[in-house]
Amino acid sequence: MINIYWRPLSAGLALITVSASASEVITNALADPPALTGGGPKPAVEETAEIQPQNWNWHVQNTDIVQGYPAFHAPYSGPNSLPPGGEIRETVSLDLYAGIRLWRGAEAHVDGLTWQGFGLGNTEGVEGFPNGEAVKFGTQVPNGTLARLFIRQTIGLGGEQETIRDDELDLASTEDVSRLTFTIGRFSAKDIFDNNAYANDPRTQFMNWALMANATWDYPMDTVGFTTGAAVELNQRKWALRYGFFQEPGIKNNWTAEDQYLKWPVDNSAGDGEFWHSWAMVTELERRWSINTHPGTIRLLAFDNEADMGSYQEAVNNPARPADVAATRAYRFKYGFGLNFEQEVMRDVGLFSRLGWNDGREEGWTFTDINYSGSLGLSINGESWRRPDDTFGLAGVLSGISHENQQYLEAGGTDILDGDGALNYGWEKIIETYYDFKIWKAVHGALDYQFICNPAFNRDRGPVSVFGARLHWEF
Repeated sequence: MINIYWRPLSAGLALITVSASASEVITNALADPPALTGGGPKPAVEETAEIQPQNWNWHVQNTDIVQGYPAFHAPYSGPNSLPPGGEIRETVSLDLYAGIRLWRGAEAHVDGLTWQGFGLGNTEGVEGFPNGEAVKFGTQVPNGTLARLFIRQTIGLGGEQETIRDDELDLASTEDVSRLTFTIGRFSAKDIFDNNAYANDPRTQFMNWALMANATWDYPMDTVGFTTGAAVELNQRKWALRYGFFQEPGIKNNWTAEDQYLKWPVDNSAGDGEFWHSWAMVTELERRWSINTHPGTIRLLAFDNEADMGSYQEAVNNPARPADVAATRAYRFKYGFGLNFEQEVMRDVGLFSRLGWNDGREEGWTFTDINYSGSLGLSINGESWRRPDDTFGLAGVLSGISHENQQYLEAGGTDILDGDGALNYGWEKIIETYYDFKIWKAVHGALDYQFICNPAFNRDRGPVSVFGARLHWEF
């Protein structure tokens, strides 16, 4: 028997998948999904009738994004500045996912990723970067990697059961609500932590980095977003507790050791720090509820990263090299906290917010240089205007940096995303709005606009208006 499943990935996109046992043949990969009824994606976990466990699955996705901006005011520019004369850039990604059941409760998953293109300004000059698909290693010709290669073991603790729906990183099955889940291998820390129903995936929702994740969590990854690690999750009906331990790259904003073997073409700069020397830990407590049948969730996140990081203050205190944070690198730790909130307020309307803080003393290592951040947004499903597969989103982000970080940039320093050669400090402010619409079956388009004030915390530059369009399909 061949089974066709569907589940919403965002308020305006449904993932259509075909599942079968290893002896069956896939005969139809795309189908028109039923109309969606919520303001955001429904959980992959749903209480429903028991289904036949899936033995294997596969999925494909492609996302193409083009963004551009006109010339903006900028009396000076530095090595990491967004070019003031205007620019148009594009990115392309293609993933082939496959999963297989190994034994009772165990799954193995692989994700072959190919990417091409560049972010605006070579993915520099804005801290809340406008394209979540723009990796920090841009390329004119397609590059590829095994982005994910991991095993997941689920141990049921008995009692009530729920259905896990088939998707890119899950095999369909029926699991105990009360369960322990272990994940080990190569994957993204964002696969497990800091998820949000309305602002999580730049392929189908908001495109900005500061809306797809907590911008103050310098989460462990290589330059395209993945690393080796392990995570354990304890899930209960109304709450979940998660812990993860991940390897950090040995070189700031660079490749991890496994990229030497899993990336093509090969990059010989790939490498981790010493295993017990360069690492990251993260914990998350999730609490779920329902108000008059409208679901809500809050997640509290804490993290600690340790590596040979530079100190902003030590760099500023060095009169000979005040803008060279690399010269101050020593074994240090960087910690922070985050809050992630989502609430369905009406059947087709959802609210979300993230707040984040880190200590702001050490240089950014893998994600952004932001030390304080807050976001608030709204996601509306199109059912009320008879477009149930469409989504409208509107959100704002405020981001800032510590006093030490400000002094470092004023001295002409550069970091992962910022460095204008000077600084007239101001909070970076971003508004993003998008409309995602169904074109045909599982093919969607989107129009996006982002207004960026004080890019990279600099009042002397901008504002910048970024216009974007996205084409996304998957099955």
